[in-house]
Amino acid sequence: MKPVNKTFLLGGEIEVNRLGYGTMRLTGQPGNFGPYPDWEQGKALLRRAVELGVNFFDSARSYGPEWADTLLGETFYPYASKVVIATKGGVDKPTPDRIQVDGSPATLNKEIDNALTNLKLEQIDLFQLHRVDPNTPIEVSVEALGAAQAAGKIRFIGLSNVDRAQLDRALLVAPIASVQNRFNQAEQENNALVDYAAEQGIAFIPYGPLGANPMKQGATLPAQSALAWLLQRSPNIIVIPGTTSISHLEENVAAWDLLESETYGSRAI
Repeated sequence: MKPVNKTFLLGGEIEVNRLGYGTMRLTGQPGNFGPYPDWEQGKALLRRAVELGVNFFDSARSYGPEWADTLLGETFYPYASKVVIATKGGVDKPTPDRIQVDGSPATLNKEIDNALTNLKLEQIDLFQLHRVDPNTPIEVSVEALGAAQAAGKIRFIGLSNVDRAQLDRALLVAPIASVQNRFNQAEQENNALVDYAAEQGIAFIPYGPLGANPMKQGATLPAQSALAWLLQRSPNIIVIPGTTSISHLEENVAAWDLLESETYGSRAI
């Protein structure tokens, strides 16, 4: 079995550990709504992730809403240079069961400014359009993100929940550093997009890496083997498993040990 690269150059510039952390679970339950109830334990978990070598943290305005970004800001400010923060905009959650999609330039500009405040950052490493707004052409949304990039508010632009055609349309407007779609060992509808993104030097960030329902606790796939499968699948994949348990976090990070084991190449996972 060929050795697997542990890092990826996001945007061709920032080296990130391909085993990152997703913050959706660090919010209130049910519905990922409200602040995480054990705030200090959440901060301890994030710090432990860094101790284990994790340096890529994925968040979104809709997580809480805004509470996951706020927790990251309180945990990591002042930031160590190795911590890379990704967040998203264009989706809001006014109540636990209500999603609002708005990719208009005015809303994206406001949400970028809010994220900078919540994260305690002067520049967001990766800002992703969370969902394409059916009322706003993707070109218009990406142009707004490009303007924020030119202003120094964001470093790289990412997309989430897009298909190949939408990605190509966005690429005509601005460089795209990442795509975040649902993808795991059991749900491989985005196989072709993973490979296309790799050809373009674009990171692919699979959400639901363990097959979990985003609105419910629990996963359907065994963590270490499912993460190892993704890490081996393509060198542009950055996995972002989320957990509220330090012991589960440590098990997830140990997926690297499984990949490097002598018996892995002969195992069916």
